[in-house]
Amino acid sequence: MAMIDANGLAVHVERMPARTTGTAPPPTVVLIHGMLIDSLVSYYFTLAPRFAAAGLDVVMYDLRGQGHSERPPDGYRLEDHLDDLEALLDRLDPPGPVHLVGNSYGGTIAFGHAARHPGRVASVSMIESEPATAAWSRKMADNLARGAEELARDGLFEELTGKYGRLVTRRVRSAARLLHSTTTALDVPASRVLDEDAIRAVGSPVLALYGAESELAAQEGWLRSLLPNCRTVVVPDQEHWVLVGATDLAGDLILEWIRAHTPVPAAGEAGR
Repeated sequence: MAMIDANGLAVHVERMPARTTGTAPPPTVVLIHGMLIDSLVSYYFTLAPRFAAAGLDVVMYDLRGQGHSERPPDGYRLEDHLDDLEALLDRLDPPGPVHLVGNSYGGTIAFGHAARHPGRVASVSMIESEPATAAWSRKMADNLARGAEELARDGLFEELTGKYGRLVTRRVRSAARLLHSTTTALDVPASRVLDEDAIRAVGSPVLALYGAESELAAQEGWLRSLLPNCRTVVVPDQEHWVLVGATDLAGDLILEWIRAHTPVPAAGEAGR
């Protein structure tokens, strides 16, 4: 486990180096996890080993307040998470092209970074995610308020342990601590959002994967209408957890997208 100081926080970072070598620096893929019960561990058992075997340098990190990263009492707006990612990339200074892959809220972070730094991102892949808009802000306010109430319910953790075991209960307890000991539920909905003009201005190629049974699938046509270089895929028989429920398909599609949008080194640059 590596702890890196980024944006004034101790951030937990794990890396899987590319298992194949070439003359040029390999592309870097940064995997960004979702909110509350998620952490970088979810990528260890899904996409990370496959991407490393395919010749990508894989970077995973725990969002502020989650996993093993530091948990400050406040500072959980989207722009705080964007500052964290920016600082982390500055510290790591990857030599090759950088591709961002985000699951759920992680995809919102990935898209926000591409909007903020249009020349820094070779591609974005979002899994069951969406850009931060005014509608997203309202939805997050409702979801986080309901989550805080449910996670304070008497007998919840005993019930979860009986149904799903201690591992699930431990992750839900961590989510409860995040909501009840920080300003997350207030900060996230108060984040700065993007209007359609700002979304149109994102020049990075964007791949968006949705579960056919998810409410987010309804936005795939809207996103394609705004972004000139965007592909959307609706995965049959999946709800929100496409990363786990359709890991192989998601991995195939994202690897194809990354390969299609990795710049080829100019002559004479390959050995630098």
